[in-house]
Amino acid sequence: MAEIYRSVPQMFLRRVAATPDREAYLYPDGTGWTALTWRQVGERVRAIACGLRALGLKDEERASILSSTRFDWILADLGILAAGGATTTIYPSSTTQDCLFILQDSGTRVLFAENREQADRIAARRPEAQDVVAIVVFEGEGSADGYVLALAELEEKGRAWDAAHPGRFEEIVEAVRTDALATLIYTSGTTGLPKGVELTHDCWLYEAEGIDALKLLNEDDRQYLWLPLAHSFGKVLEAAQLRIGFSTAVDGRVEKIVENLGQVRPTFVAAVPRIFEKIYNKIVSGAKEAGGAKWAIFSWAFDVGREVSKLRLAGKEPAGLLALKHKVAHKLVFSKLEALFGGRLRCFISGSAPLNKALGEFFHAAGIV
Repeated sequence: MAEIYRSVPQMFLRRVAATPDREAYLYPDGTGWTALTWRQVGERVRAIACGLRALGLKDEERASILSSTRFDWILADLGILAAGGATTTIYPSSTTQDCLFILQDSGTRVLFAENREQADRIAARRPEAQDVVAIVVFEGEGSADGYVLALAELEEKGRAWDAAHPGRFEEIVEAVRTDALATLIYTSGTTGLPKGVELTHDCWLYEAEGIDALKLLNEDDRQYLWLPLAHSFGKVLEAAQLRIGFSTAVDGRVEKIVENLGQVRPTFVAAVPRIFEKIYNKIVSGAKEAGGAKWAIFSWAFDVGREVSKLRLAGKEPAGLLALKHKVAHKLVFSKLEALFGGRLRCFISGSAPLNKALGEFFHAAGIV
């Protein structure tokens, strides 16, 4: 029987204990990627959580994250939850006024900001964010007055607090209730000011359990994650990883998606339809620009692929001349697409809006589900 967890941080600590030396995350570092094991991630999350407690964060008090998708976002989120707090998400493109409203409305105590630029626009209006006791930046240094801290400084505070309070970290994690507030996701709704949607630990646990029960993913998978973590789709994938144990390469830069796929070689990628439209346009425009024989071969291959797609959707496999043509089409065109996506892709996952039928048919014709 699958294990039942009471909270996200409990699920995280059990993952660390179960597979400490397996790869957990990769993040871009210069021209390459740095990988961390679950044990290494566990150490950093513990330091962040204890650092937040050192700053005075209490159970279910809010800490906000104002940043694009990056590995530090996940560290901060897990650190907040492991400190017994609740994460408030803020899109990095939000206006300063909207940021201030969310900080006020949520009663945020600590703000994690991507860089000094994001931090400074809040620090400049500090009286309007009166509940915020500190801003922690993922990039850049802290301020002279200590109001802005570098992430490394917070972790240093956390290690000192942890040493002074042995066993307290584990007590805090084990005390987090299933019905405790885990996340406030602010949505614009239809009119007026942003509205905070309250999500308890049980919400994320349910999603993780449901995805695990489908058995479509396993701990040998590698995810490429670019989705906004300020949105529920990205957060669902974060929770599922903790339960199942697969590794995740994290980089929120949309313009880097196709390039990164070839580098990190994921087995699955989740995205919204507009990303698949971008990938489709890049592939087709590239073939058209090549022109002549290359465009003719490309078009012929996809005609063959569509015939095979229809057969497979009907539960059949190509035979005879069609099977031979499909083998040639794969060698000349589809194998190059597979290489573009890293060569290990099992599936794309589309969500948040309907995927155009023609797009789905195009990818399926190339053998991509």
